[in-house]
Amino acid sequence: MRNLIYLLFISLLSVSSTQLMASSKMHLEPVEIDLSDKASLQRGAKTFVNYCLSCHAASFMRYNRMAKDLGLTDKQVAENLMFASDKVGDTMTIAMRPADAKKWFGVIPPDLSVISRARGADWLNTYLRTFYLDEERAIGTNNLAFKDVGMPHVLWQQQGYLENEHGHLATATKGVDSDYNQTVADLVNFLAYIGEPSKIQRLALGKWVLLYLFLLFLVVYPMKKAFWKDIH
Repeated sequence: MRNLIYLLFISLLSVSSTQLMASSKMHLEPVEIDLSDKASLQRGAKTFVNYCLSCHAASFMRYNRMAKDLGLTDKQVAENLMFASDKVGDTMTIAMRPADAKKWFGVIPPDLSVISRARGADWLNTYLRTFYLDEERAIGTNNLAFKDVGMPHVLWQQQGYLENEHGHLATATKGVDSDYNQTVADLVNFLAYIGEPSKIQRLALGKWVLLYLFLLFLVVYPMKKAFWKDIH
């Protein structure tokens, strides 16, 4: 029941968050979401469990559900994507206690199960690409999309560090991974997937439902005309 209330609360917030982002002057970098691209989702899952799952849970997603949707076996997931649990049927939770997180970071890292629906994929793409050096902060970095965010730049080894020059970011150190934008796109794609894992099935089913309604209309409309012919 608590999880259901949480989801409803996030859904309500997503409306106001979307409106707020739309009114923001900051340009959001668009990202293509393709939930049918299993290779992208697998790469995004790898990035998520290696760099995000230490602090951020995705407690509404189960490992075995992820395995099925991403075209992986339970064994592959257990060997390559499970570092916080021993049971493939468990949800993607973390070991860090909220009290410790509050002490270390000053804020409890949010659950990322529905972050793509609350913030939007373009915002996440922009956020993950706009960390920059800030010597005035204890963690050494800041973010253009989320000023004074408590999260450090955990992907700095892939992107390198950037400097903020009057709202524009310039390279300060060379990144290790020249395909950082693709890494972020895959991660955002995966976050979009866990936000609504049944979306692909829902869209596929929706086509058949529309086809059924169309065929039903072809049958029902002539019947309606026959029943009401004496009145019309």
